[in-house]
Amino acid sequence: MKKQPPQKSIDEFWDKFTTKHPGKIFTILPDNLYAKRAAAHAPKGAIPGQNAVASYKEAADACRAKVAKIVKECRRINQKYRDPHFDIESDFKRSQQSPEIPQDCLTALNEDRTEFQPMSVKRIEDIFENPQFFIEGATANDVRQGNDGDCWFMSALCTLSNKEGLIQRVCVARDEQVGVYGFVFHRDGEWISEVIDDKLYLIKEDFDDAILGRYQWLELQNRKSPEEEYRTVMQTGSRALYFAQCSDPNETWLPLLEKAYAKAHGDYSAIDGGFVGEGIEDLTGGVTSEVFATDILDKNKFWNEELMNVNKTFLFGCGQMGGIYGQRKGIQEKHAYSIMEARDIDGQRLLKLRNPWGKTEWNGPWSDGSEEWTPEWMQKLNHKFGDDGVFWISYKDLLRNYQHFDRTRLFGPEWTVSQQWTSVNVPWSVDYLDTKFKVTLSKPSSIVIVLSQLDDRYFQGLEGEYEFHLQFRLHKDDEDEYIVRSNGTYYMKRSVSCELDLEAGNYTVLLKIKATRFANPTPQDVIRATCAKRREKLLSIGLSYDLAHAKGQFRQQDREKQRRDKEEKKERKKAELKRAHETRQKLRKKAKLRQQKKELKQAEKKPRKDGVNGQVTPAELEKKLQDVSGLGISVDDDAHSDRLSREEGPKPIHPAVAQHQKAASTGTITIERATERSPSPGGFAGRSGYNQGRSGYNQGRGGYNQNQGPEGGFKGRDGYNGRDGYNGRDGYNGRDGYNGRDGYNGRDGYNGRDGYNDTESPDPTPNPNPTPGEEGARPGTPSQVQRPISPNPGRRAPSRTASPAPSRRATLSPIPGIRPGIHVTGGESVASHVSGRAGLSVSDLSDDSSWDSELDGPDSSDDDAEADDDATRIYRFYPETADRKDEEEEEEDEFERDPWNAVCVVGLRVFSKDTDVCIEVVRPDEGRAKERTLDVDDSAADATKAYEQKKAGEAALLAMVGSAPANEEVARQG
Repeated sequence: MKKQPPQKSIDEFWDKFTTKHPGKIFTILPDNLYAKRAAAHAPKGAIPGQNAVASYKEAADACRAKVAKIVKECRRINQKYRDPHFDIESDFKRSQQSPEIPQDCLTALNEDRTEFQPMSVKRIEDIFENPQFFIEGATANDVRQGNDGDCWFMSALCTLSNKEGLIQRVCVARDEQVGVYGFVFHRDGEWISEVIDDKLYLIKEDFDDAILGRYQWLELQNRKSPEEEYRTVMQTGSRALYFAQCSDPNETWLPLLEKAYAKAHGDYSAIDGGFVGEGIEDLTGGVTSEVFATDILDKNKFWNEELMNVNKTFLFGCGQMGGIYGQRKGIQEKHAYSIMEARDIDGQRLLKLRNPWGKTEWNGPWSDGSEEWTPEWMQKLNHKFGDDGVFWISYKDLLRNYQHFDRTRLFGPEWTVSQQWTSVNVPWSVDYLDTKFKVTLSKPSSIVIVLSQLDDRYFQGLEGEYEFHLQFRLHKDDEDEYIVRSNGTYYMKRSVSCELDLEAGNYTVLLKIKATRFANPTPQDVIRATCAKRREKLLSIGLSYDLAHAKGQFRQQDREKQRRDKEEKKERKKAELKRAHETRQKLRKKAKLRQQKKELKQAEKKPRKDGVNGQVTPAELEKKLQDVSGLGISVDDDAHSDRLSREEGPKPIHPAVAQHQKAASTGTITIERATERSPSPGGFAGRSGYNQGRSGYNQGRGGYNQNQGPEGGFKGRDGYNGRDGYNGRDGYNGRDGYNGRDGYNGRDGYNGRDGYNDTESPDPTPNPNPTPGEEGARPGTPSQVQRPISPNPGRRAPSRTASPAPSRRATLSPIPGIRPGIHVTGGESVASHVSGRAGLSVSDLSDDSSWDSELDGPDSSDDDAEADDDATRIYRFYPETADRKDEEEEEEDEFERDPWNAVCVVGLRVFSKDTDVCIEVVRPDEGRAKERTLDVDDSAADATKAYEQKKAGEAALLAMVGSAPANEEVARQG
């Protein structure tokens, strides 16, 4: 891996860390027209307010219409109602036949099994002797939690029962004879209706299915009707129910309400675990805030203004959130309780609490049987002892033993609510986002601002990898400082809120969202795992997901869509070019290595004819210089002396031309004695000399010499190419041959670092008239000192490249009057050795295989250009490797494979007594931007305060930051 500046490495890491194309799955089901219509008709722009109870009235009317239609249909066909979308009886019987398939009504979409094990299913009329929906109204004493872990929901119902009419408001319509019941719940800022049948789960199996129980039951004597007696004892009344039950054996409102709530969320496991405040929100449409006992500033004010208004303006739940599901003085840890009443009598501040289990109570002061109780106090508080889960506790002990309070504000018809939803891309860095909400008030009013996200309990299993925690800050448009921030949350993450009084004007709500990534299955993974085995379950939960996320879809403006499409196209092209660049580099390196290995193997096949240990004596050297037949090298003294008299450049021996057309495996190198010095860096490099060129032995005009060879020779890119020489892109050439410093190449024949001559001979005779385009024709070109290959002591040197040079290295002086002129007429590896470096292309010279987006990436003028075909562009130099495209692609970085891509659907609701309140979503580049500043209690606030406001010329200065490298110091001493 190529080293680069540290800052650039960090920048590239963050560039790979975050996705270039943020987005979210908005529809799970294929071509979901229901969700598309919901998104298309979602309100956009400035949304005016409506009465806070208007949504409830619409849902209640819809619920009544559903029940009436079902009753009419069932009476016409003379059948009791069976809910086809939540048929627990059919689901139960199917699981008995195929235990490997989980029950849809009990198991979440992403789970394979459940801890719930009901043993039978029956209708209301088969369970209760005299069933009644309400018996003396709905009260907290009616509530008994079942086998589901929904104590939070049970506590919410206990809390609602303290205010008259709230539970009745949820139970909208029913026909007990037909067996249909309708309820309404509050979800994501609006009310929804739900309809169920009257089938319920039981603890005990039927008599015929109870193999062991039936045998034990029949063992008892004197039973007139064992089956009827078994059913009366095991499957009759509220105590026979598997889930929630009323204390009265014939009251039915609680188990049916719990079933409707479970159906709305998909199954019973979806409502396992939660917070009292969220349950109260779902049943009332109110707004819940978290309050921690240690955060209360004025405890007297909290008592007088909030707790004393319980069951009036507020509803309260509480819990002991510490510990590990143990017990502290009778108080269950990690368990939800409801605050039913607050009384201030004779200086005593006392509160009445209830455990939804219907048992296990506080055993400290003012508990049942404690010394504080007198007949007078029993009468004042209307209290009776008993293990019913109801107890009294002092305000001081309440704050000491309960840390967490859920306070829910209720809204009546005097309130107006306006809401708007959108989706935002949440970066890894936690800061206020560019997307914001604009709130307009026409008159002074008390307001409650609520920022919420979608309730993922309704589509459990499809939540994805990210969890979001919300915050917001309120600004007035003409003021620099913010007004208020949302209350911090400890456990509840569905929404945050604040309450205050505001003057008329325009306000901006800045959003800060913290995203946390978990190793949860993605929606794609869940869909693949469930589409075959649990189709009905996926259809149900998928539709709930799609309709919920339709709130966050928005129609892009044409300008925004064009800009986004342009950026995505540019990124795709850049990534494509980068892959092509990296693939070409790897293929070139492999081809080079493959050629070198091939030549080495060919060379090793020839026996070495050197002296002992590869050393050559001076006599042997002289003999070899006279005639090296094996290599086709000869030295002609006469021809050399004649040329000295004529002061001409070296001329190749004619027999070499005849060998020009031989096979590449043979070669002839002519070595002539010369005193003149070649002006070119590649030996005797005139028009007909041994000349460095880009491809093959010679890239000059005349091949081996100025005389043109026979026409019709080997031509083409991949053949023996050039006008007359062994020349071509894929010949024995350039980087891949015996080339450069280690070839038979230097300024003057066998000269260079490891050649015959360590000193240069005077060269009085320049090379005449170099041909334009050749290396020798370039005045002022710096010479490239070359050296021949010396044998590698670690491996056997190729015989065709073995030369006498090592025997005379560093100890031999130049041979007087003799300068070998080398002319190449054939031979592949020798040609590779003597190929010069001059004239190579940029791609051949580049050893840097790293990608530079500024140099290699597309510029703005290429945005609309279509990319070339990958196979043609990448593999045109190496067509034989095109079938190895997949194995050549470099493995992506961890964050490149799965980059950060967090998108959250959020909504802002504003409750106000101003009927003209409205909300509008302001996206980036729309309207006047609100400067983002750090919170006043941020540690870096002081360091950034001086730069909160933009100054003239700041953009240019910002562009220069981080662009200059660090100053370099030379390592030296003295």
